[in-house]
Amino acid sequence: MEKAIQFGAGNIGRGFIGYLLKNAGYDLVFADVFDQVIDKINKDKAYTIHVKDVENEDIRVENISAVNSTRDEVVREISEASIITTAVGPLNLVKIADKLASGITKRFEDKSEKYLNIIACENAIKASDSLKGYVYEKLDGDAKAYAEKFVGFPNCSVDRIVPPSKNENPLDVTVENYYEWNVEEAGFKGEVPQIEGMNLVGNLEAYIERKLFTLNTGHASTAYLGSLKGYGTIDESINDSEIEDKVRKIMQESGEALIAKFGFNREDHFAYIEKIIKRFKNPYLNDDVKRVGREPIRKLSINERFVKPINTALEYKLSIDNLLVGLAAGLHFRSEEDAQAKELEKDIEKLGLEKTIEKITEIKDQKIIDKIVEIYKNLSK
Repeated sequence: MEKAIQFGAGNIGRGFIGYLLKNAGYDLVFADVFDQVIDKINKDKAYTIHVKDVENEDIRVENISAVNSTRDEVVREISEASIITTAVGPLNLVKIADKLASGITKRFEDKSEKYLNIIACENAIKASDSLKGYVYEKLDGDAKAYAEKFVGFPNCSVDRIVPPSKNENPLDVTVENYYEWNVEEAGFKGEVPQIEGMNLVGNLEAYIERKLFTLNTGHASTAYLGSLKGYGTIDESINDSEIEDKVRKIMQESGEALIAKFGFNREDHFAYIEKIIKRFKNPYLNDDVKRVGREPIRKLSINERFVKPINTALEYKLSIDNLLVGLAAGLHFRSEEDAQAKELEKDIEKLGLEKTIEKITEIKDQKIIDKIVEIYKNLSK
């Protein structure tokens, strides 16, 4: 049986990617930093995925194991694996690079000619490329040459809403029924694995930006506008008719940019937007606006869910008025549990709003900055 390692035994790891790997027949090993989770997995060797949607379903995932991703035990697992996936958060990819490099080095020293593919399943553009860069920094010349021949880093886009949930068994996870996992076929080394639920694509950029400009932009907009109105969850927020209308207009603006850039069918794409709004309204997920809105500095940065569609729309001389509302709402996001939210608040206090916008978004056009400032102030009223 081929071995798969899922870095990150959190909700996405257990409720989405890990399940697909196990369902494809892999010997699934979770790698995580929390001993409590690791011990529970190794004791129970199973958990249940609760699909909560129009139709509910319970899926049992069995015969699993776990190791600590910071200890040497994970290096042996890496040396034996056929596929490795991650769901650790984009900012944590650099933290797992050392052990991945050690595992690749061991494969080189063992003269293994078995191919390994590492897929970073993160909410970020070309996350696997980023992870590859971090790993290569820690490989010497011979090991790097070996990796170039035997280790692939296919980029991907992932889409499934998996909020934190309270279940009787802490390993159990609650998910929506919908999911999408698009992986660039050309990024694989060796034979491409056949995994049900993994969609192999050629032009991954179109899928990545479709998801970023639509789901991610709409999700964050709902969280930021909902937070401003005092709502606690995404479904509460989107069921406010004013927020629903604004979020729809935001996604339609980003959608026009996608249509111009990639030639998407407008009718199909706008139907996709409506499907996403329906997903946001799923009352069973109880998805916290603080979770969805977290890390606002990253989410308001140049290659992320607001500025990138804004710049793309501007490239094609399209409207950005509603996208600027989503961005301005993000500048209002506050959460005592989130380090970036607190840093954002401090920057606005110390640098002023205009300088903070320039610093975070890298927007240079003064007219656009002035519009964001104006919208921000109006949202404060």
